[in-house]
Amino acid sequence: MAKKIMIVDDNPDVIFSVKSGLENVTENFRIIGVESGEKCLEILETEKPDLILLDIMMPGMSGWKTFDKIKENESWKKIPVVFLTARTDRVAKNAGGFLGEDYVEKPFNIEDLKLRIDQVLEVDSDEETND
Repeated sequence: MAKKIMIVDDNPDVIFSVKSGLENVTENFRIIGVESGEKCLEILETEKPDLILLDIMMPGMSGWKTFDKIKENESWKKIPVVFLTARTDRVAKNAGGFLGEDYVEKPFNIEDLKLRIDQVLEVDSDEETND
């Protein structure tokens, strides 16, 4: 069964490239593109993805704030979050790597992104079987 991956990024070109790139390398993902943190939270009310790719720098609600809102909600807090961002400073790397399941810098290689998503989802499913 295909895994639902939500990508939250204010740049529609990034959403398009991730969606088309991942769909070209695997049939195992169904990609949901969302252009803001607010829209992400709205969609989570009715649809629960298996993983969220989250940009940090977005107008309005930042990726950090969106992350906090996701983790505050009982229904969503176990959804793994991978930060996907152009921020490469040490603070963002450390916080993103500590808070999220992974931290991927833009630009990225689509094969590498798929591998990292696979690793997070595999770890996540391993933890569920141990609960």
